Amino acid sequence: MKKALLRISLLLTALLLPVTMQAKKKQEKVMTDREYWCEQAWRMAQPVLENMAKGELQKNMKTEFSPSFDNRNRKVVYMETFGRLMAGVAPWLSLPDDDTAEGKRRKQLREWALAAFKNSVDPQSPDYLCWGVSGQNLVDAAYIAEAFIRAYDALWVPLDDVTKSRYIEEFKKLRRIEPPYTNWFLFSSTIESFIAKAAGLGEYDDYRVMTTIRKVEEWYIGDGWYADGPVFAFDYYSSYVFHAMYLETLKNMIDAKANTRIDYKKYYDRALKRAQKMAIILERFISPEGTFPVVGRSIPYRMAAMQPLALMAWYQTLPKELTNGQVRAALTQVTHRMYDHQQNYNDGGFLTIGFCGSQPDVADWYTNNGSLYLTSLSLMPLGLPANHDFWTCPAEEWTQVKAWNGKPFPKDHRWGDDIQTKDKW
Repeated sequence: MKKALLRISLLLTALLLPVTMQAKKKQEKVMTDREYWCEQAWRMAQPVLENMAKGELQKNMKTEFSPSFDNRNRKVVYMETFGRLMAGVAPWLSLPDDDTAEGKRRKQLREWALAAFKNSVDPQSPDYLCWGVSGQNLVDAAYIAEAFIRAYDALWVPLDDVTKSRYIEEFKKLRRIEPPYTNWFLFSSTIESFIAKAAGLGEYDDYRVMTTIRKVEEWYIGDGWYADGPVFAFDYYSSYVFHAMYLETLKNMIDAKANTRIDYKKYYDRALKRAQKMAIILERFISPEGTFPVVGRSIPYRMAAMQPLALMAWYQTLPKELTNGQVRAALTQVTHRMYDHQQNYNDGGFLTIGFCGSQPDVADWYTNNGSLYLTSLSLMPLGLPANHDFWTCPAEEWTQVKAWNGKPFPKDHRWGDDIQTKDKW
């Protein structure tokens, strides 16, 4: 009798198992690429913005510093975290509200962000940032300004007049920081050009903008690459800083209707073509497995190396050599490779020092785990609505997938500037 019952039980199990597995598969909904990107953005932003909206980021953030961290004020970690995160998620937060699950999360993040922006310049808030205590503040004030530039109507316009005034004053005070002869010039020009747009031409320092433009043009070495100062270094600073902040500086001056010797529109059009070439190079850097070369300093900035590619996608100015389908597929594969299998967050929910996982020894002397939020810059295409072709078109093989699988792929040649500029007088 027992053997008969056992046989019946095994038979029922065998019959019901496929049904159970099918039901389980139905419950395990496969994420779309956009849903996956949104999940990454939420995981990165929620611990920062929820805490800062309450004035509790400096109380609750689990911080980490490079083993060789220098003697600067360690409170810079909070400004780095907030500014760099906001520069990356600002395009997403600029989208209008809707009743989708994504829309509800996005609205919540925006509300937290607006409260955090207010707290960061309120001297009475526990999360008032350490404006002006270190030269490093110039860097991360520029990323805060960049967030306002990228979501002007959603993040700058709604702020109250007192908060706006405080930002302009804090930005102006940073003029006492002398930038080194490197990409730091662009931090000054991004801030000053934003002041010109938001507060008026009578408020900004024209010399800091003009000098930056002259120097960036001198430092362009061709085929999409900029030298970081007078000497070229093979690293990702063309991605981290140059292309985006140069375009934004020029666009702010166009928006402010500045009339100087510089023909900002021609300069912008030329800089855009250079950024498009850089996007082509970066797409070719992505291997079939979703990895890219680990070279140069500041490598813990992770996917910030892909900023020009993400920026061109968000601007809807990808060059003809790149399709939305291949760029989305390539960036999605890199994101999976970066975040699915390695521990990139500490037990407090904040990014941990490393490139792909916890690797503290790759940090530079200026690296803390706030620095790492620059990786959010790769998320800018989330600023395109969910029904945009970038998200709805079929995924396509990117260049290295084709090349390493014996398929036809486009050749690559040097791009030269075809827009010449002269001073207007």
